Amino acid sequence: MLKDVIDRLLRSPNNEHEPITNFINNEFVKANDLIPSVNPATGHTWIQIPNSGKEDVDRAVAAANQAFQAWSVTSAQYRSNLLLKLADIIEQNSDGLAVLESRDQGKPVKLARSTIMDQPVRAVNYVRNDPVGVAGLISPWNLPLYLLSFKLAPALATGNTVVCKPSEMTSVTAWVLMHAFKEAGTAVGKRIGEIGARLNKKISLEMGGKNAAIIYPSCDLGKHLQTIARSCFINQGEICLCSSRIFVHSSIYEDFVEKLVQEAKKYTVGNPTEDVTLGAMNSEVHFNKVKSYITLAEEEGGTVHCGGVLHMNGELKGGFFIAPTVVTDLPDSSRCMQEEIFGPVVCVTRFESLEEVTARANDTTYGLSATVWSENNEELINTAHRLRVGTVWCNTWLTRDLNMPFGGTKQSGMGREGALDSLHFFTEQKTICVKI
Repeated sequence: MLKDVIDRLLRSPNNEHEPITNFINNEFVKANDLIPSVNPATGHTWIQIPNSGKEDVDRAVAAANQAFQAWSVTSAQYRSNLLLKLADIIEQNSDGLAVLESRDQGKPVKLARSTIMDQPVRAVNYVRNDPVGVAGLISPWNLPLYLLSFKLAPALATGNTVVCKPSEMTSVTAWVLMHAFKEAGTAVGKRIGEIGARLNKKISLEMGGKNAAIIYPSCDLGKHLQTIARSCFINQGEICLCSSRIFVHSSIYEDFVEKLVQEAKKYTVGNPTEDVTLGAMNSEVHFNKVKSYITLAEEEGGTVHCGGVLHMNGELKGGFFIAPTVVTDLPDSSRCMQEEIFGPVVCVTRFESLEEVTARANDTTYGLSATVWSENNEELINTAHRLRVGTVWCNTWLTRDLNMPFGGTKQSGMGREGALDSLHFFTEQKTICVKI
């Protein structure tokens, strides 16, 4: 009981209580090294505490990582009940805790027993969102006008000024957009010749992904196959949200691969100004990168069922074209299953259970998005909850409500974009309290 622990601490003469221990994996663990804890009121050591080192931290982190798998999927009600019980125990022992807090920190026991902050009984509080200042907006080349305007609009709407840096590979539409600003009467800022990186700046980054699609046996392929294929190949696969790995339940694996290959072969690749499904890769450098991954897939033991480099004729002879490419038989550890290819190349593998597939889907340094395909709603939700990504689409792909937050986890970025998230990012919150 907590009361017994507190009583023993309070009754023990200075430095005669057994040392404090670490608490790791729900166990109290003795430390190999100790340091004194001094009572600020006496200047004397009153107890010994752990001098934890790297091994202790590594052990604690490993235990926390292991516990996370089970704790993160518990219900909100379960966690709420546990925290409420914890609060009750603290309240029941508040007097003893106040004395210990005083001995440990030096504050008066009376202060430790009370709350430091005045309660706002007769005061009005409100929050004002002030603009941050100058926002630096760096947009990629794959959806240049869309992604630039997606960042530009909330920055300006919240009262900031902006300096935009489009990709050097797709700068034209950004320049044309500035003419629209001029026509609308907006004051466009002067060109800044040199921008140095500075510390303590707000950063929101979206840095790509290795997105998984999970196909359960109940998935209606007649209804969803075209969308699944589109999520892999549209825009030449040059969308950060494209599916790059497809995990298919073993009971439908062969059938799915056959149908996906058939669907991929329907895609027409050619002159972007004509009625084709896919156009050219963005640059020769990127074309060579994607081509090298197709070669690598075969070197890593994979089977390439369709696609690869297309050699065009006429005015397109020097263009950069790759057909939709489907690869199977690669291990999860292969580079093609782990690294972002950013082209019309998808790797397909099989799985047996929800627990297995979510663990494997999460086993990457990226965490941007995923799709789940099933006619079982419980299967959809349980899978979505376990995936460590910023967005999960269930039986759909690229359906966007711009009011919802968008962003990634792990190496897929930091921060979120979207209505309220963009408002918070591009402003500084200021709390104003007026006593009445």
